[in-house]
Amino acid sequence: MALEDPMGFADDHLVPLVDNGLGNSAYLVDLGDGRALAVDAARDLRGLRAEAERRELTVAFAADTHLHADFLTGALQLAADDGATVLASAAGRRTFAHRALADGDEVDLGGLTLRALATPGHTDEHLSFLLLDGARELGVFTGGSLIVGSAARTDLLGAERAEELARAQYRSLRRLARLPDATAVWPTHGAGSFCSAPPGAERTTTIGAQKRANALLAARDEDSFVRELLGSLGSYPAYFDRLAEINRRGPEVLDATPSLPGLSAADVRRLLGEGARIVDVRRVQDFAAGHIPGALSVHLRDQFATWLGWLLPEDTPLVFVTAPGQDLAELTWQCLKTGHERLCGRLTMDAWTADGGESETVDLMTADRAGDRPVLDVRQRFEWDAGHIPGALGIELGDLPARTDEAPSSALVHCAHGERAMTAASLLQRASHRDVAVLEGGPDDWSRATGRPLQQGT
Repeated sequence: MALEDPMGFADDHLVPLVDNGLGNSAYLVDLGDGRALAVDAARDLRGLRAEAERRELTVAFAADTHLHADFLTGALQLAADDGATVLASAAGRRTFAHRALADGDEVDLGGLTLRALATPGHTDEHLSFLLLDGARELGVFTGGSLIVGSAARTDLLGAERAEELARAQYRSLRRLARLPDATAVWPTHGAGSFCSAPPGAERTTTIGAQKRANALLAARDEDSFVRELLGSLGSYPAYFDRLAEINRRGPEVLDATPSLPGLSAADVRRLLGEGARIVDVRRVQDFAAGHIPGALSVHLRDQFATWLGWLLPEDTPLVFVTAPGQDLAELTWQCLKTGHERLCGRLTMDAWTADGGESETVDLMTADRAGDRPVLDVRQRFEWDAGHIPGALGIELGDLPARTDEAPSSALVHCAHGERAMTAASLLQRASHRDVAVLEGGPDDWSRATGRPLQQGT
């Protein structure tokens, strides 16, 4: 594919497919002959398939930059359904059929060339993929190496290896920075990812822009880089510790999307007796007004998969309480992309109560009604540092299941908007905290209502 204007390649031939919940991007590359390359495709292939169908493309290649910890790969599904050749690092020791690539290996895409660049750091076996038109560098798929404004975290293989991998990340970023300034950068991780992407709307960039604006590339030496990168690391979901190994073995290829059958109240009682958990995916207000005792509140929104995967083991049988009109396909795929496959079915709250099922409530409380209630802040550390209610106890939501005994029995729980706080309240109720309330809004709303300033810092 000879291009007179390589800078226009992305506009005509490359489609970023953003998962706003996980903060990640996959890419579909139109190779110009009815075939396509998919890069870092997740198991939920609905958006990619829709775009391929619109362009009348068949996915011929599916490349993974690394063993993903934050979602299950869709590469095997593309191989099974489309006959795609899976391209991945030889060092990843994947146990399924793929074309194993080492540093410098090239793949002929039929006019364009994909060159593997070893860029360890985020993971041991990480590759970046440089897309070439002849000798011209069109762009580089950097995965979790160079990302917009930063580099991805290096502690996913354990805290004891974080510094070693941070030093590898330093060398990988410098290698990428030697590419021409005009080279497009197409990262996998972006804003919203727990792989340490900073906030911001931009998800793609260029080498030149990152040399000017990325503080890690401006670090004066390797030790400074390591201190800055490791100092920026926050918490990450518990499921990160298991998905990379599933991706190494290969997730199960799906013959069809699992369905969510309707359940009766009697079905649910039986399933609860067999170890199932109830996940209530309705809005915060609906859960507060009445829910099944012991249910976990996780509102069906972009971030659903993250919190489900963080708070419940993947082998837990799941029963869902849904509201009329909620997207059941979206619910199913959010479960599947982080490895939850034991989906028993669904029922409505009306069906439960009509059969005599018990329910309980959570008080949604404005700041002016809070009085002297002790406050529990379940946001992440960086949010706490930016401004928190004076005297509040801070326990991140992901840590709360193991620390419910530290929470006051009459806690007023808050996050930034209310969804995480209601999840926390449901965890506390399950742990026998009966006088739990959720703050409507976040700390800024509390400050406006009370006229009191927030406290900043640790």
